Amino acid sequence: MMESVPLLVAANLHKTYRKDAVKVRVLQGLDLEVSPGEFLSIVGASGSGKSTLLHLLGTIDAPDNGEIHLEGKRIDNLPNERRDWLRNRQFGFIFQFYHLLPELNTLENVLMPQMIAHSVFGWLRNRLALKRQAAELLERVGLGQRLKHKPRELSGGEMQRAAIARALINRPRILFADEPTGNLDAETSEPIVEMLFRLNRDAGTALVLVTHDPALASRARRVVKMRAGTVAGEEERGR
Repeated sequence: MMESVPLLVAANLHKTYRKDAVKVRVLQGLDLEVSPGEFLSIVGASGSGKSTLLHLLGTIDAPDNGEIHLEGKRIDNLPNERRDWLRNRQFGFIFQFYHLLPELNTLENVLMPQMIAHSVFGWLRNRLALKRQAAELLERVGLGQRLKHKPRELSGGEMQRAAIARALINRPRILFADEPTGNLDAETSEPIVEMLFRLNRDAGTALVLVTHDPALASRARRVVKMRAGTVAGEEERGR
């Protein structure tokens, strides 16, 4: 691990899901640290708790027990509005299924986090500059000619690049990626992977990546292996 004060710390996380009388223990006392600017891959069999862990780290969900700290400040027990702020300003999310809004075009989808971050008057005052910023970001991910296209008019790779641009629009400190190439073939996924690597390397954005792909995971600086809701081991790499 890089020698620095941890950016994100998870301590003794427990999470159980309930359906009627059935309890499924997903996380069982998990500990994890993420350093500033680190590229970390999380691997493990289906059901080992990888996606649940990502949702807890990003405050999409809350643990039953345990704590999560961002730069030494606890965040898992914050009020909803503060956790909303973190997800909008400090964290970026990329999911396997893109989650683009079908009624919005590419530019509007990328701008959505900025619309949420601003008041009505703030949006009206800054909208031209914000639209330029979004258009420039889409140009960087190769979608400069697709600004007005709706999601149904984009390929899978194009939708994932739009989702990456949306995740980056507010310049997050940590990017959480859950199987970002899971719906893409090898040829389409490679540019997505390289884009994420460049972001981590050049912008210093911490990248926490969940994947089933061992080749993709092996390109991270550190690989954490999960089994039955805990960290079963980890491997440092020299990238």
